[in-house]
Amino acid sequence: MPAPALTLAVFSVPAPVFWPYFAGLAILAIGLPLILRNEVRQARGLDRLMPFGRLFYAIPLAVFAGEHFTLGSLMASGIPSWIPAHLFWIYLVGVALVAAALSIVVKKYSELAATLLGSMILLFVVLLHIPRVAANPHDRISWAVALRDLSFSSAAFAFAGAQRESPSANATPLLVTLARYAMAVTAIFFGVEHFLHPEFAPGVPLPKITPTWIPFRLFWAYLTGTALLVTGVLLLINKKSRFAATCLGITILLIVLVIYLPILISIPSDIGNGLNYFADTLMFAGAFLLLADALPKEDHLHA
Repeated sequence: MPAPALTLAVFSVPAPVFWPYFAGLAILAIGLPLILRNEVRQARGLDRLMPFGRLFYAIPLAVFAGEHFTLGSLMASGIPSWIPAHLFWIYLVGVALVAAALSIVVKKYSELAATLLGSMILLFVVLLHIPRVAANPHDRISWAVALRDLSFSSAAFAFAGAQRESPSANATPLLVTLARYAMAVTAIFFGVEHFLHPEFAPGVPLPKITPTWIPFRLFWAYLTGTALLVTGVLLLINKKSRFAATCLGITILLIVLVIYLPILISIPSDIGNGLNYFADTLMFAGAFLLLADALPKEDHLHA
């Protein structure tokens, strides 16, 4: 395609579609060369995957930031009425997401950025999600969204905790320990949901049905459910925690590639049903890889 035609095609894409893709791809373009050049070569075995955890976590942050800037008016309707200046908070969160994504992926001021990000997402859980759960405790989607964001917040805290110097070689930072417990509970809950509702797309159990054209739909649901349950239990009792979190991160990444990427390719302009689910599940995979990277390499250590 000639350059003028390509430019015209790019700028003819609606802003709510263009900017989330652009922001996510920009973080990918910045982070991937850094990780490949500076970190992967120095690692061994499964540890080679660990740096990609923060990339998988940061890309969705940028995608969601793009939506905050282009769909602000729509998103503002989800803010409780007692909070003033809805659009201001939407745009402020968008700025915070971009800043956190850049900081985490390049590891500049990353401890501060991850701590602030974890605190912000935790506020979402407390101010937005817990009231919805309390209003309708039988709604599984409200529980899933609350626990999903709790796991995202926990992964940010785990990453922040791992950036600090431990007082001794045998100590696990408190933030990492708390993150392990929170993500263990999330994994167990999600695992049970996969066996109760295998028709829904695996990963984060939200209301999206797995398309009929995806092969072996039930297999992927039960595989993910099993991985979530086993990992959740191992994280809860602190046995093989690092290995378990790594395996779950890989499993969820596989689900992203097998299910959510084909869905994204089939409906690239449908942000709500395509890109959002892709980014959400990719961030979930990145969250567990961030946790794995923060956990001690020796399994005999107990928090």
